[in-house]
Amino acid sequence: MFDRLNRRSFLQAVVAVAASTSFGCSDDDDTKKPTADAKYFPQSVCSGDPRPDSVILWVRALDPDNAGADAPVRLEVSTRAEFSDFVFRGDFTALAANDHALKVKVTKLAARTTYYYRFVLTKNGTEYTTATGRTRTAPAAGADVAVKFAFASCQDYIGRYYNAWQRLLELDEDLDFIVFLGDYVYETTGDKSFQSGNTERRVVFSEPDKALQLGSGESTYYAANALSNYRDLYKTLRTDKLIQQVHERYPFIIIWDDHEFSDDSWGSNATYLDGRAAENQIERKRNSERAFFEYIPLDNTASAEGAIDVASAPVFPNTRVYRDFDFGKHLKLAVSDYRTYRPDHLIPEDAYPGKVAVEASVLGLALPTLPAPVQALLQSETFAYTSLDLPEHATQKAVLQGAYVQQAVAAGLTQDAATVKAQTWVSGNVSLFYANQVLTAVNAAREAAGQPAIPLLSTAGTLRGLAYVHLGKGSLFNIQGSRYIVVKPIYDLFSALRYATSAGLSEDALGATQQAWLQNQLKAANTWKIVVSSVSMTSMVFDLSAKTDIPDPTLRQVFYFNADQWDGFPAKKKELLEFIAQNQVKNAMFISGDIHASFASVEGGVPALTAPAITSGSIKELAGLAVIGAGYGPGSAVYKYVVTELNESLAAGNPGMRYVNGDAHGFVVLEVKGDEALAAFHLIPSTEVTKDYSVRGAAELQAQFTRVDFRVQNGAITKL
Repeated sequence: MFDRLNRRSFLQAVVAVAASTSFGCSDDDDTKKPTADAKYFPQSVCSGDPRPDSVILWVRALDPDNAGADAPVRLEVSTRAEFSDFVFRGDFTALAANDHALKVKVTKLAARTTYYYRFVLTKNGTEYTTATGRTRTAPAAGADVAVKFAFASCQDYIGRYYNAWQRLLELDEDLDFIVFLGDYVYETTGDKSFQSGNTERRVVFSEPDKALQLGSGESTYYAANALSNYRDLYKTLRTDKLIQQVHERYPFIIIWDDHEFSDDSWGSNATYLDGRAAENQIERKRNSERAFFEYIPLDNTASAEGAIDVASAPVFPNTRVYRDFDFGKHLKLAVSDYRTYRPDHLIPEDAYPGKVAVEASVLGLALPTLPAPVQALLQSETFAYTSLDLPEHATQKAVLQGAYVQQAVAAGLTQDAATVKAQTWVSGNVSLFYANQVLTAVNAAREAAGQPAIPLLSTAGTLRGLAYVHLGKGSLFNIQGSRYIVVKPIYDLFSALRYATSAGLSEDALGATQQAWLQNQLKAANTWKIVVSSVSMTSMVFDLSAKTDIPDPTLRQVFYFNADQWDGFPAKKKELLEFIAQNQVKNAMFISGDIHASFASVEGGVPALTAPAITSGSIKELAGLAVIGAGYGPGSAVYKYVVTELNESLAAGNPGMRYVNGDAHGFVVLEVKGDEALAAFHLIPSTEVTKDYSVRGAAELQAQFTRVDFRVQNGAITKL
């Protein structure tokens, strides 16, 4: 709009127009070679969003002796590494207002062609140049060529080394591009729950007073908040020489997940406090997006040729980063955005376990469709509930609210805040299964103090419904039973009922506009329709129902491990997979990241491949910390099934699973052809992530890697 066309935008537009006159072969035969000097280009160069006739080229350029000033640079593009001729030369300015980051869209290029590029800065008559970048445009529409690319995700910098990227460089694969599936940066620094640290691999915020301070005492850590904080994440990560070299060699197609803003986020909402207080952080969300757009070589502005005006790029809630790419005849790549439009997780982190989430009138609609044993279970006293607001329950209500306040204050809330939450949650319909457990515990304390017992709530004449405790919610302000570890059969029923009664809004993960776009992409004529999803489509199920060596019967159930990924929206997931089946979409596939594990599975007839993390803690490591934190040590049966035998448990819990590795880092190389797709998982044990193999030599690193190959064909995955 015109009100966004400020002076800086106008000047950038003028520069872009002036630069566009340089497209085409140059008559300039100046052969003077600039001097390479990385201090003027501390993050090197990168390219992205390759199309048959265009690509985005990126640099961060500044004069360290005058760091507050804009930096004029020249971009040179050639089909030859020695730059003996040019297909483009143009002058641009890396603006200090954009943290000296510059993105240029170069157009009128030839399809499926390798180009070399560099940026040149002149100071005191001397020209200084970046490293030479290499990029490649996409094949032309209809070109009958195989397409090969790598995909990866989750590259936490702190205390970790990019050995996986080093291995990819050593393989020197002839890749068309790399898909990065999200968590390009991690927004926290010093979070001891998952981040290790050393003096060499750390992020230091230039304005720490503007960051979010989280945790307490020795567990205090910081999360990016201000624009400068988010910029520091990208600047620090991109000083790593290995990631610089990967970007210099291959174009990237990048989508965000949550850590580019905030862990397990939805829209502009963070989840650090697990429901202790609201965390809708719109300004913080916009800061995260601005830094992402500055540092990531993507075009989300439908820009013409020339400099991309990052300052005018729409940010939340008007963001659009989902986009599609055609790579010849055989590949349609639909890059989706799971985070921007999605609603909250179905189970609130602050949900009172006893609160009834599905009342009898709604549950009754589903009962006739369920198997007889399930109907009988749901009509048992375990699912009985009553209203605390009845006058005869005033005493029990007061006691239950008091217990809630006590727990909430212990969790860090003030007395006033805890009281308000208690009045909201501990009222109306509550589960007798849960409420009477609390009353029994209160009575034990009262008996010890010589006080009379509080009568338990009677189940006589009560209705049946689903409470959060039935879904796995056992405590307040906790990710267990909300975002992680939920009871699968009850959760699936709860999801379906919420989905039906909310007209689908409860799981509107993509938003109506993006979903229509995605469905249209899936109908494309390309041989393969690959959906890029930052979170995994593979179901992670722990079936502990028959594990008699687990002493606690409440744990002998079937659980979803992660309700933050597609398992958390099972009704929407089912709808998407049914759309593919009903429209007879051939050769659809999902590729994903996020969960720090390697999966190959078939979900509802659709192959799904999940890449491991580049560096971030493996799912086995994180599961181990969670299980121990819940009080189940390495000698327990729970630890055995969830941690020690994690791969076997997940394979047994999902009949579509073809491969599981929950304790490795690495990447996947995927080649799509006319009749098959070939996937190669390149994996290194997670124990090696704190070792810097760049100083150890290629042979030693190669010895740590294993390769696992699969063929994807006709909806099936076969291990080779």
